[in-house]
Amino acid sequence: MLLVMQGSWALFLGMLFLQLGNGLQGTLLGVRGELENFSTFEMSLVMSAYFVGFLGASRLVPELIRRVGHVRVFAALASFISAVLILYPLLVNPWVWIGGRVIIGFCFCGVYITAESWLNNAATNENRGQLLSSYMVVQMAGIVAAQLLLLVGDPGGFELFILISVLISISFAPILLSITPTPAFEATKPMSIKELFSTSPLGCVGMFFLGGIFSAQFGMAPVFGTKAGLSLSEISSFVAAFYIGAMVFQFPIGWLSDRMDRRILIVATSAIGFIAALSAILLAGSFLILVGSAFFIGGMSNPLYSLLIAYTNDFLELDDMASASGGLLFLNGLGAITGPLLTGYLMTKMGPEGFFIILATLSGFLTVYGFYRMTQRGISDVDTSSYTTVLPTTSAVAVEIAQELAIEAAEEAEQTG
Repeated sequence: MLLVMQGSWALFLGMLFLQLGNGLQGTLLGVRGELENFSTFEMSLVMSAYFVGFLGASRLVPELIRRVGHVRVFAALASFISAVLILYPLLVNPWVWIGGRVIIGFCFCGVYITAESWLNNAATNENRGQLLSSYMVVQMAGIVAAQLLLLVGDPGGFELFILISVLISISFAPILLSITPTPAFEATKPMSIKELFSTSPLGCVGMFFLGGIFSAQFGMAPVFGTKAGLSLSEISSFVAAFYIGAMVFQFPIGWLSDRMDRRILIVATSAIGFIAALSAILLAGSFLILVGSAFFIGGMSNPLYSLLIAYTNDFLELDDMASASGGLLFLNGLGAITGPLLTGYLMTKMGPEGFFIILATLSGFLTVYGFYRMTQRGISDVDTSSYTTVLPTTSAVAVEIAQELAIEAAEEAEQTG
């Protein structure tokens, strides 16, 4: 892995700092919102706004890149991120924060698209898979490490917001100063949702539910922590547990995915997530149970993203796999927007346990629907794809890189078979 990363160290270092900042800002806002007496529903709007911006950027940023180039888009979005981060503690108003989160989500998605384009440009057919895996490890490590930074300052002050702004500003320096080739950028035209659903109903429904599950974790976990009366260090550990679980289970689930009926694995991981969330509801009051539940929920849901993409690919022609990724990402984005809103509504009506209720409900729906689809369709006769690790935090570019790897693996299998 180190040899693979050697040629792209600046990109990986920049992305590590970027994820430190992004991982910290989400948790910090959840804690600061409670200190500012924002209502739970107001915070759900703030958290949902990130995914509104993220989804919008996935459609608009490719056109911006084609018009003005990668470097200008990258630098402009970086400036907006740093500016908004400084404005949060200056303009403490839920509607200002909502607008700021839309901008932040838009800019982060745009930065990911740009950086991942450079990553793809730097890759060769021989090392593309290793580069993508290394990139995912760096992303997840940054988010986990970010939770520790929550303890280095007072969430009620300016210091942590300034720290995030500094981390974001630093993240762009190694990338912009070391990467000179400007990659060509071509966005794949997405397959229609209707056509995609007829091809893989489980893939479409699963991506929508998973969007809600992931965004509830990413956005509302710190809000739950504050409402449940957890200390700052406990909130940090609780949020980190989701992503540590994702790191631990990503490889085992990927290994199983290529060796068994993927629907069984989709149902099993969803069911484990459901049981973990239900355990947190029934055994409330124990911090160890909360952390353990977060560990298994994150460990099951994050690999599901790659698993659902791989499962959908099993029913697609090779020429359609890249275009299908756009539709899957759109459905995931819609689910991600609704996740915090539903969570905030339930937490307002039922208290902090509403957080785990929505996670249990969405995981349960996905489990039941997976069982249902197993009665409607037999196992795919031809396994057209392989499992490639990609995270819900990445942009369409990383997913398309993963699709390219899946296509290459399928073509190689056809030649050797």
